[in-house]
Amino acid sequence: MSFTEVPALDGRAAAAARRRQDLLTKPAGALGRLEDLSVWLAACQGCCPPRQFERARVVVFAGDHGVAAAGVSAYPSEVTAQMLATIAGGGAAINVLADLAGATVRVVDIAVDCDGERSGIASHKIRRSSGNIAVQDAMTPEEAAAAVEAGRRIADEEVDSGADLLIAGDMGIGNTTAATTLVAAVTGLEPVAVVGRGTGIDDAGWSRKTAAVRDALFRARPVRSDPVALLAVCGGADLAAMAGFCAQAAVRRTPVLLDGLVVTAAALIAERLAPGARNWWQAGHRSPEPAHSSALAELGLEPVIDLGLRLGEGTGAAVALPVLRAAVATLADMATFPESGVSGPGMP
Repeated sequence: MSFTEVPALDGRAAAAARRRQDLLTKPAGALGRLEDLSVWLAACQGCCPPRQFERARVVVFAGDHGVAAAGVSAYPSEVTAQMLATIAGGGAAINVLADLAGATVRVVDIAVDCDGERSGIASHKIRRSSGNIAVQDAMTPEEAAAAVEAGRRIADEEVDSGADLLIAGDMGIGNTTAATTLVAAVTGLEPVAVVGRGTGIDDAGWSRKTAAVRDALFRARPVRSDPVALLAVCGGADLAAMAGFCAQAAVRRTPVLLDGLVVTAAALIAERLAPGARNWWQAGHRSPEPAHSSALAELGLEPVIDLGLRLGEGTGAAVALPVLRAAVATLADMATFPESGVSGPGMP
């Protein structure tokens, strides 16, 4: 599967943004990370100063994972469908946080273990649940390719509808086990170094989860260099769709705020599907999951915030979105030294 070549960021807009930062009424570098983010956004949009986001959009990819039957989660698998309905009804954490940040939410059923009754949610459904990756493939190669293509189409739908910033979120019991396996497969790290507590599992649950990741990794060894085959063996339809989504957003010159472990694991695969896509992404936050820090390091991304969030759904990225808005506003709306009559560095 091939993606159109990922375009480069606009270097001229980035240089103009840095020059403008030096003219703002503040000491150089005084706004810290906000300055770097404003330069990145100018480069993404191809203009200086960048425009404030008018249609920030969160897309939550929902899917069940057969590995949940191995006791790797503190919650039963039926919670996925229940939370799908909660998000669709506007009552989940992501709905609250997205509204606060000035974003809207869409939820998509990619592989939830229930019948798709609401066409708007299930229009991209690939299958009911992914297989138990400890003992079987998550899906067929054809389903993996179809899931990546679904994510690509969803990104196109959102960009064509005017989205100027995208956030990918996840919902699915057992998905951190699949995500951790993908991270370990890409980075070469051992399961004990990357397996975390997910939904809050106890020591026995952690041992079961570590064993499941170990067994899935063993099965995935022959396909580690093939991103779509790797998704088929030890990922999941939802992870594959998120990979396609993140890759296509970059192809479409649209910045993405990544969320936690599950989305970032998918982004690792997206970078292999569309090299250079990571230049169009920022890491919204850092979760306590060890595999998340490993995935961020592999991508060379520094999280915008670090609040110990581990919910998923896109919540960490939604909390980070106002920081990006602040980066745009300060570069666009602050007065410069010449405009204000304030003496700049080295001036009388």
